[in-house]
Amino acid sequence: MNKPVCVIVGVGPGNGAAFAHKFGANGYQVALLSRNMEYLNSLANEIGDAKAYRCDATNTNQIKAAFKTINAEMGVVELLIYNAGSGVFVNIDDTTIDDFERSWRINTLGLLVAAQQVLPDMRRSGTGTIIVTGATASLRGNVHTAPFAPAKAAQRSLAQSIAKHAGPDGIHVAYVILDGSVGPALGGKHVADSADNELLHPNDIADTYYHLSQQKKSAWTFELDLRPYVEKW
Repeated sequence: MNKPVCVIVGVGPGNGAAFAHKFGANGYQVALLSRNMEYLNSLANEIGDAKAYRCDATNTNQIKAAFKTINAEMGVVELLIYNAGSGVFVNIDDTTIDDFERSWRINTLGLLVAAQQVLPDMRRSGTGTIIVTGATASLRGNVHTAPFAPAKAAQRSLAQSIAKHAGPDGIHVAYVILDGSVGPALGGKHVADSADNELLHPNDIADTYYHLSQQKKSAWTFELDLRPYVEKW
């Protein structure tokens, strides 16, 4: 029997790498998507049963092409982690139209297109999971999140819409709000330094994502907040 396929859109040395290691260590084939092929190939070699695919989350054609290749080379996608979510942090006076549109394309349009690539197969099998990396900005705007917060708010609403539509077909959609600064990957180790303990650890976030992917249908989580114990909220 083939291993289940996990696709991670938006892979860097923090959360993306931690997700890849976590799911790779737990019996998944892992498809790694981002623009940095040099890093992706290095990470794929570390994991073993993983493949790297060049994909710019703002480019809908690249997203579609990547998923088509993944289906041909690895099989049907059972788990999609949409982790692409960069943005520009400026106030309304300094926000450009390009900043605003790019943030929306990365956070919202990219999620739409990626989800559309996996939903038909998930629906046919009656199972599947989509986990989206969100942010506190999805709930409230602030002075310096003028281009970012609207995109994350739209992303959250889109995820909720997908969850309500696809849930009855057996597809679990979860939106994870990261409230706080994310630190570097720590190789699974906790450290005692107080400054480090103010950060969200990617490996700890990955543990939560794995738990979400294994939840039973009678008790699914849609929205989950993660924050360090010292974070004010």
